[in-house]
Amino acid sequence: MSPDAGHEARYRAIAADLAAKIRSGHYAPGEALPPQRELSASYGVTLMTLRQALRELSDERLIVQRPGKGTFVAPPHLAYQLGSLRSLADDLREQGHDVRTVVAGRAMRRTPARIAAELRLRPGDTALRLERVREFAGRPAVHQVSWVRRPVAEQIRDRDFTAVSLYTALAEAGVAVARASEVVRPGLLDPAAARRLHEPEGSAVLVSTRITYTHDAVPVVSDHATILGTMMEIRTERAATGLSLTWRATS
Repeated sequence: MSPDAGHEARYRAIAADLAAKIRSGHYAPGEALPPQRELSASYGVTLMTLRQALRELSDERLIVQRPGKGTFVAPPHLAYQLGSLRSLADDLREQGHDVRTVVAGRAMRRTPARIAAELRLRPGDTALRLERVREFAGRPAVHQVSWVRRPVAEQIRDRDFTAVSLYTALAEAGVAVARASEVVRPGLLDPAAARRLHEPEGSAVLVSTRITYTHDAVPVVSDHATILGTMMEIRTERAATGLSLTWRATS
């Protein structure tokens, strides 16, 4: 066996051993792995060899490396489903995930120009601004700001949104939603969302903008969700008809 082949065999064996320990629960989701020097000593290899093994685990999305903090077992990834019109929390619960919702704020506010345009309101009209944080595996994963137009806003503003989804509250107020238009694009974590998600400003995120319409084509909710890229992946089932996805380069 050549020296290069022997080196590759060593780091692949280490990666396989660590992967088996992660999958068996020896290292739990969110748990820190031992320091790299400790791991390299326990396997009897150099730091360079160990880091190649960790790079393999990172490529397989089994670990997350946080500069200055260490190496952590990645939480199981949430699947952001594109093919259904449901609340994010309901989608995730159906996948078997335990999702906790924290209401960070709610108030009737004057709508910013962009929100007023999306909800077809006049500049300065008020709407319900509902701010929530979705926690998964004990960590904040999604920061969501929803604007709900009047008059339904007054009917639902006092609902317990830690237990009731926005779509459920709308349905129980007699508002039936028919469809939603959504754009999901990559972005960087802004300061406001960074504070809520306890992550460094500028971290990689997915940004979802969704406008939900009633059966008579009235826009009733404008949603803006910031999703940690390390916590969620976009997933859909493709068929010959039924789901329309548009791919477009962003500048």
